[in-house]
Amino acid sequence: MPEAGASLTPAQLARLAAAARAPGPLALLRAADEVGREAMGHRLCTAMRFDAAAMTVQRIYSSDPLAYPVGGAKPKRDTAWGRHVLLEQRVFTGEGEAAIRAHFDDHAVIAGLGLRSIVNVPVVLRGLCRGTLNFLWAEEQVPAARVALAELLGLVAAADWAAMG
Repeated sequence: MPEAGASLTPAQLARLAAAARAPGPLALLRAADEVGREAMGHRLCTAMRFDAAAMTVQRIYSSDPLAYPVGGAKPKRDTAWGRHVLLEQRVFTGEGEAAIRAHFDDHAVIAGLGLRSIVNVPVVLRGLCRGTLNFLWAEEQVPAARVALAELLGLVAAADWAAMG
């Protein structure tokens, strides 16, 4: 798995640019997932849309729709994760099963998929959190280069949230 730094190849950048020009919905999310998988080797990518009034997130994209179908919703009111990611708009990095168990009600599903680390990137547009882009790995540790690239891909994919209105 290539991962020396948080950089993308010219071909990967071209694929992201092509996705930005694609007329279909969520083209940038799909491209961010595919390019990210090549560059940082994640095993699962999901994207959630944030409803601030209800303090819930709802899945709008999943690289594994059998385990994590589009449409699935999670309440995040009064949770440390919700405050950190959705309200304070900060990246969350969870390393190891204990961290995942502490922050996610679906920790058994995550563990069942063999996933032991996660990065949740808040997608922020004009000061408002619109959702999250989430990457999960089998390894417990998340190198800084992965976090940086996940943040970059979150910025790229934000255009899909902007198109949703």
